[in-house]
Amino acid sequence: VPELAARGVIQQLFPLHEQRILKRLMKSWVQAVCEAQPLGEIWGFGICDYFGVKIAMYFAWLGFYTSAMVYPAVFGSILYTFTDSDQTSQDISCVVFALFNVVWATLFLEEWKRRGAEFAYKWGTLDTPAESIEEPRPQFRGMKRISPVTSAEEFYYPPWKRLLFQSLVSLPICLACLCLVFLLMLACFQLQEFVLSVPELPRILRFLPKIILAVIVTACDELYKKVALWLNDMGAW
Repeated sequence: VPELAARGVIQQLFPLHEQRILKRLMKSWVQAVCEAQPLGEIWGFGICDYFGVKIAMYFAWLGFYTSAMVYPAVFGSILYTFTDSDQTSQDISCVVFALFNVVWATLFLEEWKRRGAEFAYKWGTLDTPAESIEEPRPQFRGMKRISPVTSAEEFYYPPWKRLLFQSLVSLPICLACLCLVFLLMLACFQLQEFVLSVPELPRILRFLPKIILAVIVTACDELYKKVALWLNDMGAW
């Protein structure tokens, strides 16, 4: 699909919704109160079955995060209730709450790793490299070969060519861009000092160096985007 879109064969692509399934999801997910999200297979109408693994994993994380936020909320409310109004008590409460958040954040991350691995195993995406399920970039070029990992035909670009391009082209261009923006910024600062040192100038001219700097930053941003895209395409040609 990405290659056909790049060639102009496909102009637009969008999936059609199943209203019957959407109504079931509306009742079991959107309109449900204090019920678990239908992440997996609920008579074949779960979030994962309809929207895919990525969407289901996002809402699984969102639900887990929302539930985990109950603990610092309850602990913080209790701590706030029993904290006196003097500065010493408030400082102690802040330290205690900060320590609690450190422990909570650590446990939250470790628990989500286990929960995420459980969902990934259930949905058949555990330890699946992204490059094995994604189509190659249409702009990618290289020599065709048989992959030693998947035994499938693929485009191969020698690493030494990419390293040579990065060393002789990408790195000098990036350094030149950094030097250019540094010199332009330094020139704007010098202009600002000169403007401030002349009291006879109108007040509106005192903002001229800042306006010039803003215009330079905007122009450089657009220029750097084009340079970055060109370097990215040429680095794997």
